[in-house]
Amino acid sequence: MEKDKLIVPLIPLRDIIIFPYMVVPLFVGREKSIAALERAMGDDKAILLAAQKKAKTEDPSRSDIYNVGTLGTILQLLRLPDGTVKVLVEGKQRAEIKEYIDDDECFMVEAEEVDETGGETVEAEALVRSTIRSFESYVKFNKRIPPEMIVSVTSIETPGRLADTIASHLTVKLEEKQALLAISNPVKRLERLYSIMESEIEILEVEQKIRSRVKKQMEKTQKEYYLSEQMKAIQKELGEKDDFKGEVTEFEEKIKAKKMSKEATKKARQELKKLKMMSPMSAEATVSRNFIDWIVGLPWNDVTEESKDLDAAEDVLDQDHYGLKPVKERILEYLAVRSLVDEMKGPILCLVGPPGVGKTSLARSIAHATGRKFVRLSLGGVKDEAEIRGHRRTYIGSMPGKVIQSLKKAGSNNPVFLLDEVDKMGHDFRGDPASALLEVLDPEQNHTFNDHYLDCDYDLSKIMFLTTANSVQGIPYPLLDRMEIIRIPGYTELEKLRIVEKFLLTKQLKLHGLTEKNLDLNKGSMMTIIRRYTKEAGVRGLERQIAAICRKSAREILKNGKDTRVKIGKRTLAKFLGVPQYSYGTIEEHDEIGVATGLAWTEYGGELLAIEVALVPGKGKLIITGKLGDVMQESAQAAMSYIRSRAAEFGLEKDFYQKLDIHIHVPEGAIPKDGPSAGITMATAIASALLRIPVKKSVAMTGEITLRGKVFPIGGLKEKLLAAHRAGIPTVLVPKENEKDLKEIPALILKKVTPVLVAYVDDVLVRALDVKDRSEIFAAPLDDKEVRRNPNDTVDGAIRH
Repeated sequence: MEKDKLIVPLIPLRDIIIFPYMVVPLFVGREKSIAALERAMGDDKAILLAAQKKAKTEDPSRSDIYNVGTLGTILQLLRLPDGTVKVLVEGKQRAEIKEYIDDDECFMVEAEEVDETGGETVEAEALVRSTIRSFESYVKFNKRIPPEMIVSVTSIETPGRLADTIASHLTVKLEEKQALLAISNPVKRLERLYSIMESEIEILEVEQKIRSRVKKQMEKTQKEYYLSEQMKAIQKELGEKDDFKGEVTEFEEKIKAKKMSKEATKKARQELKKLKMMSPMSAEATVSRNFIDWIVGLPWNDVTEESKDLDAAEDVLDQDHYGLKPVKERILEYLAVRSLVDEMKGPILCLVGPPGVGKTSLARSIAHATGRKFVRLSLGGVKDEAEIRGHRRTYIGSMPGKVIQSLKKAGSNNPVFLLDEVDKMGHDFRGDPASALLEVLDPEQNHTFNDHYLDCDYDLSKIMFLTTANSVQGIPYPLLDRMEIIRIPGYTELEKLRIVEKFLLTKQLKLHGLTEKNLDLNKGSMMTIIRRYTKEAGVRGLERQIAAICRKSAREILKNGKDTRVKIGKRTLAKFLGVPQYSYGTIEEHDEIGVATGLAWTEYGGELLAIEVALVPGKGKLIITGKLGDVMQESAQAAMSYIRSRAAEFGLEKDFYQKLDIHIHVPEGAIPKDGPSAGITMATAIASALLRIPVKKSVAMTGEITLRGKVFPIGGLKEKLLAAHRAGIPTVLVPKENEKDLKEIPALILKKVTPVLVAYVDDVLVRALDVKDRSEIFAAPLDDKEVRRNPNDTVDGAIRH
């Protein structure tokens, strides 16, 4: 049987679904909807009510409206003063939109009533009862539905009407209600409704539990507040804590305002709670007060905005320091990565170099270039672990460690943190501070640094740590392994000259109240100061000499008037600085027998090392003097064994050493010396003394010797070549394996000092001893390759042929 089709006006509804048997007032304001109402009132008051898919759509199209709606009747219509219409409608029957009819004034549709037959089974009856019981439970949880609705619902027996009546009161999503409206089979619709209600009841039960829990918590908080107020009132009556109250309130506000870690906040609140219970004059109250003051005063999440402008950072570094390219490049690389990555662990750099090269001032310059705050902590002479980690609060007068103290002083959690003189820490019965630093300087651990005083984790990972040292020898290996080593070598003469012109002279003139017009210090005079009055890798002594000139010039200016110009030349330098302290570029006047010039690398830079050998009648003793360390003494023994193993080749008697005592001495005996790099120098001096051949005064050397006569590589090549350059030595014998290190030597040095690569002691002797050819040294020549293959194949001290 074909269903009747109706042509009726349509009103698109927003945020509401109207079910059959539902009477509801609507406020209509859109022109098309008002026109649809007028059209319906002019006919039989029938109108189709269908929801639109999106409530925000102001002018819905046909595709924006659901196909299934409710055919309703207008019960009452009232026009309001603002132009809107209030209408009371009653849902009658489901209807499905079959076709939209073109009409400019309103939506007109051809609709067909939906057949809702079925539902007279035992299963349907059971479902009706279950749904009613479920609705009763739902009403208990949902206070928005009046209890009287239960009476109305229980009187309904048909599944379809029951489903529509209950659905109109459910607080579920619009889409779920529309899905219920679209189900034509009453039993299926009721079954779907039952499922939705059961789900909603579960949610409402959980909501009720949460509300109950929150209510209990609020009651507990109110109770605590009430008791706290009572306690305050009692204490006030007793006359205690009058001044204490303001302090506690201030602490409460600080804890509330401070953004700390959860652990720190919890500790602070616990300590404050204990403080409230204490007498304000007790010792425990002072401890708690100090702890809270420290914990709220730290910059837990306070960070300084970092500058990521590479050009500006490079300009700052260049303005503050001359040279030092490796460090500057590393800092600029870090800033470049920070520009690409928001979260990055701070680098841990160790600047190693002699005193006076600008390590400490460079750290301050890095802070300026990156826009961070600067913190410096000197570790020289520190022996107590508590200096790093702090003291536990059980001790009287306990405080956090220097790391936490420095961060509080800086007021920032991402400063540039300089740990100065990290190689000069000690350790005793109070602990080892170097071991405590392992956690501070380990990127994998320092985000949970635990200070003994705070006893909670503090994040140090955002800090850029810099450490300085004169030598890595004093740094324990585990600590050294956590740092990126950047070596800062000594300055060349030309670099020192530019540093004086660009930085030191201007600085000292300003400090002494002088101007450039008052002092005329030419380049020649500056170079003389560098060469004759200082002998160092850095520029600290040089700055002192310039300061001395400025002081004496200031005295001259005060005597003769402020417009006086003091001119300082090479001849007048002695008047200001006294007699020159060092000789420059003066090699030994003669080639000497038994004296060889070696090169040493100390924490103060490169130094010349004269090694003297004397032969005296005796019984074969090897005497070593000059305060030499174990390694250097072993090098002397190795050099002597090498010479003895080649005695026959040198043309020496097999038992020459039994008739002589050989004395090796290194001058400046008060200064400790150690290391293997003087091995070839000792061998050369011994060979010179035994063969009575002078060592060339124009040759210096460095290298470790082996018993097989090989020359092994050494460290500190740049510093050693700088020392040779300062002394005016034109030729330096260098181990062949150090050839790669020559790339780091400034071109200016290589113009005046020629490094000669040597692989065997034979090559060293030929170039160092004053001979025309090797036959003057090796009286009994052997097959060179065979000797070097089997140099230790000896019989009675002579090499077997």
